[in-house]
Amino acid sequence: MGTISSICVYCGAGSGTDPAHMAAATALGRILAEEKIRLVYGGGTIGMMGAVSKAVLENGGQVTGIIPRFLLDMEASHEELERLDELILTEDMHERKRTMFDKADAFIALPGGIGTLEELVEQLTWAQLGRHKKPVLLANINNFWQPLIELISHMQDEAYIREGFEVNFLNSDNVDQVVPLLRKAALEAVVTDDTLESVGRL
Repeated sequence: MGTISSICVYCGAGSGTDPAHMAAATALGRILAEEKIRLVYGGGTIGMMGAVSKAVLENGGQVTGIIPRFLLDMEASHEELERLDELILTEDMHERKRTMFDKADAFIALPGGIGTLEELVEQLTWAQLGRHKKPVLLANINNFWQPLIELISHMQDEAYIREGFEVNFLNSDNVDQVVPLLRKAALEAVVTDDTLESVGRL
């Protein structure tokens, strides 16, 4: 992989109670547009999802929204959806998640609810099992993800996460840092792959 041209952002359809979360979503959208990185996201036009996609579009960036048909009336405004560069309608949540994975070079989890958590944990699990090497980052705004980070550490302490099956993710409380961190991780993954390939040829 090496380069990052698209990032999947997982986040809530709600706005939450901490204004810093919505501010982070807006700032991240602006950064993605400025860095010419396409936003891949769940297609909602309200809450955190709406904030990040609106910021990308308002700053001249590109957006791919992926949403199941049954969520259209719950999470999206048809007028706002027409502004997206690409809208993909899926039949169910499984197809949505797979399409988001296929379209993205990396993943960011902003604050959100149980759906955001489920999407994030699936990517962490796939990476843990060696199914992909795309970097995953927790945007830990005001320590939102700290309980999850501590739970993962607890699982490791209790030997439910065994040696050789570590759960690897990036963690930043500042959205200004996320793109550089993801780019660095993507490049390191390529170097590791090249090194392993070279060793295999010896």
